[in-house]
Amino acid sequence: MSAQSLAAAPGGNDASLTLLLLKARTFIALIAVIVFFSFAAPNFLSTANLIIMSEHVALNAFLAIGMTFVIITGGIDLSVGSIVGLCGMVAGYLVLNGVTLDFTGYTVFFNTFEIILLTLGVGVAVGVVNGLLITRLNVAPFIATLGTLYVARGMALLSSDGATFPNLRGSEEWGTASFPFIGAGSLFGVPVSIWVLVVLGLGAAYLAARTPLGRQIYAVGGNERAAALSGIKVVRVKMFVYMFSGFCAAIVGLIIASQLVASHPATGESFELNAIAAAVLGGTSMSGGRGKIGGTIVGAFVIGILSDGLVMMGVSSFWQTVIKGLVIIAAVVVDQFQQRLQQRIALQRQAALGR
Repeated sequence: MSAQSLAAAPGGNDASLTLLLLKARTFIALIAVIVFFSFAAPNFLSTANLIIMSEHVALNAFLAIGMTFVIITGGIDLSVGSIVGLCGMVAGYLVLNGVTLDFTGYTVFFNTFEIILLTLGVGVAVGVVNGLLITRLNVAPFIATLGTLYVARGMALLSSDGATFPNLRGSEEWGTASFPFIGAGSLFGVPVSIWVLVVLGLGAAYLAARTPLGRQIYAVGGNERAAALSGIKVVRVKMFVYMFSGFCAAIVGLIIASQLVASHPATGESFELNAIAAAVLGGTSMSGGRGKIGGTIVGAFVIGILSDGLVMMGVSSFWQTVIKGLVIIAAVVVDQFQQRLQQRIALQRQAALGR
């Protein structure tokens, strides 16, 4: 089709321009919130505040990256906030108490690296449970992950009877003195959590765009039945995305416990809302089959900057919750409008070709 025929399509130029703006909406929103808070909040662009905001954004971005893969397959994971709390408690328990072997009476203490592996394993294990409930027992993702949300939070509370594990500074004797470095340390002046986000973000983006598994994830979300008929192991793909989501949540639990040098069972409450908001704002379609890791990370920056900027302006936490809810609704509405516009443009192009 020639450029003249496309331009001749009714409303073709205006529709294409609107679609371009919709696709760039996350970047536009990011620029808008940065400009707004630069004027509205004192010291917003100070170096110290930017570092603090980056650390907050990183926590949301970790969860949003895992959530993006889940949503692309047409699912949802409401349990990530509770996994954060559970994994933080697991790490705190291992740092303070180790594991007592009842049949010998000895207590085994683990070094920092082993604690990291065990905690990540717990996050992946909860993801396995979510995956099995959804793929083997055919439980709807919303219900399955809502159930594990309560189970994981309850297990976090039971681990300490609702109390906090304090003073997680570790011990030189047991090789855990480096535990606080995970969340509070820095390399070349950049917090460790940011370096971890860079590595995870690049790895996730490569997986989504350049690997067969990434293409299978999109195929399952686009049309699960067609994907199965084409030979894709749908069960394995879904198991992977929920395990990866649990893995990302475990990273957040570790970082928060390390930053605070303490772990509390209520950590991570409502984190799943921020993760969903970041993914949807970044262009991930709630109907599945569409989304990009880069867009999700930008969406996490928008949500993080919005939250911290409102705090700096002294806005009530209650209003912050309202605003986040409105952002999620607006993002979904805009996404639906974008899909309808894309369909309209496609029909216009087909009509122009038939002339």
